[in-house]
Amino acid sequence: MASISSVKPGFVNLSPLEFTQLSHPPLLIDVRSQFEYATGHAPDAVNLSLPRILMANISGISNWILPQWFRDLSKEQPIAIICLTSHRSPIAADCLVKLGFAQIFNITGGMVEWQKLKLETVKGKD
Repeated sequence: MASISSVKPGFVNLSPLEFTQLSHPPLLIDVRSQFEYATGHAPDAVNLSLPRILMANISGISNWILPQWFRDLSKEQPIAIICLTSHRSPIAADCLVKLGFAQIFNITGGMVEWQKLKLETVKGKD
């Protein structure tokens, strides 16, 4: 298995290559804007912007700010977070830990590193 190095209690960093080599990859959430997501994202990634995740911590509004598929996730569901350069993803990862999710992974280098490694990319909205 890929080497996994923890940077902060609560979530684990994975490189894009390590993520693609996992035999059972976690759900991948792309926290960029819809426009950024449409310009190119990892296969099977779902889009949920960082501002929406941040607002989920505000009591009482998560029911209308978060999509149903996200609200239905088990707190044990492994989730990986990716953004453009790995600036937003650790913020989102930390927020998901605070929301009670137990298995969170941060994709280091973001989509810039993903594309640099020439890993498969999908364009458009899924």
